[in-house]
Amino acid sequence: MELTIIGSNSRGNAYVLQNANEALIIEAGCSEHSILKALGFNTAKVAACVVSHEHLDHAKYVHKLQNYGIRCYMSAGTASKCDEVKYSPELIKAGEQFHAGRFCILPFDTHHDAAEPLGFLIHHPEIGTMLFAVDTCYLSNTFDGLNNVMIECNYSDDILERNIKSGLVHPIVQKHVLTGHMSLQTCIQALQANDLSAVNNIILLHLSSENSDAVRFKREVELATGKNVLVAKKGMTINFGKTPWIKH
Repeated sequence: MELTIIGSNSRGNAYVLQNANEALIIEAGCSEHSILKALGFNTAKVAACVVSHEHLDHAKYVHKLQNYGIRCYMSAGTASKCDEVKYSPELIKAGEQFHAGRFCILPFDTHHDAAEPLGFLIHHPEIGTMLFAVDTCYLSNTFDGLNNVMIECNYSDDILERNIKSGLVHPIVQKHVLTGHMSLQTCIQALQANDLSAVNNIILLHLSSENSDAVRFKREVELATGKNVLVAKKGMTINFGKTPWIKH
């Protein structure tokens, strides 16, 4: 099973987990063409697309994917803020596990300025159990048996404060960042609250263009966890098997 990063920032988020025969799309905030290209234009193998919340950088292309017969799953709150009639999504709830092909998915509540945002605990025989959490200022839960982690690491407190003082970031934006996104410091705390002994990869998602430092964030999370840490970049393909490995 491989993970392809199609986009992981405020301009658009989308990720594909796939092997030769099956795929799961996570988020629909990048163009349908870019998602289809990552799939080799083989939509028949897509078990589902899961969407965390209604903001356009995560949900803009849901209806485009549905035009290709891809079933899209989201909370009722997310659907209510989208065009629910147009989207006709599969509705899911936090704490209620569901299956899509061989993917077993448990949604959980996250904390963002959205109607009913969700994170996902995803299990598949080839990847074990994977945590996906983005656009959330913290995690309320801890998780057992993790093998791979995809987690937001949007900003650092000191960089954000410096940018506020310099006028680079407006105080209104600061409020949105603090109440809706996860800092480096909180990301590390969240990771350390979980048993990472069986984790192969930690992928840092949705780094802010102004308030982050990719090299520093990777280094500090590696030091805090002792794990293979990667910063999500457009076009990156990662093996989610037993051995951490960047394909290209």
